[in-house]
Amino acid sequence: MINHLGIIADGNRRWARERGLPTFEGHRKGLDTLEKTVDAAIDAGIPYITFYVFSTENWGRSVSEVSYLMKLIGGRILDYAKDLKKKNGRLLILGSKDRIKPKLASILEKAQQITADCTGIVVSLCFNYGGEHEIADAAKIAAQEGEITPESIRKHLYHPEVPDLDMVVRTSGEERISGFMLWRASYAEFMFIKKYFPDLNEDDMREIVKEYDSRNRRFGK
Repeated sequence: MINHLGIIADGNRRWARERGLPTFEGHRKGLDTLEKTVDAAIDAGIPYITFYVFSTENWGRSVSEVSYLMKLIGGRILDYAKDLKKKNGRLLILGSKDRIKPKLASILEKAQQITADCTGIVVSLCFNYGGEHEIADAAKIAAQEGEITPESIRKHLYHPEVPDLDMVVRTSGEERISGFMLWRASYAEFMFIKKYFPDLNEDDMREIVKEYDSRNRRFGK
């Protein structure tokens, strides 16, 4: 059974362009799909699911697109946290606070607090996230404590209670991980889906679970 599923939610902009829509509409539809995907994960009994939604490299996109994404997240995250709480789900934000405006940072923190006592599925959003940055930040703290080991780095990852990934899925047909949870993905299985993230549906989730069940994980043995 998948304990921790990671999804690189790719293809929102291409989904919109192919339909003659503004790229903003792709991001909005992508958030709708994210919420439905969490529901499908709950139905499948998956305890942890993490989405790669905004990387540290994404700041290089146009000012208008980045501004829209920040407003989209800030405008919907509290309502989503309240909805997730009704399902006993916990929301976590994994990433750096650098470049995040104080108002949005406060909203993200409040969203996490809303679900802090929930004990069901853990939904993590990698937001302003970079895998190398996460490891470097953890190593910096470990060095300050006087010892850099795999164990000391692991305990200082963003929300270290989130376990290693079992399965990483990337949508849109691209076959790379783009720095997604580099530490936790060390022994993950990978699956690449050609359809864009906004088109992901419950049937795809069933295929993901089925595909994972068919893998033979040996962990180097």
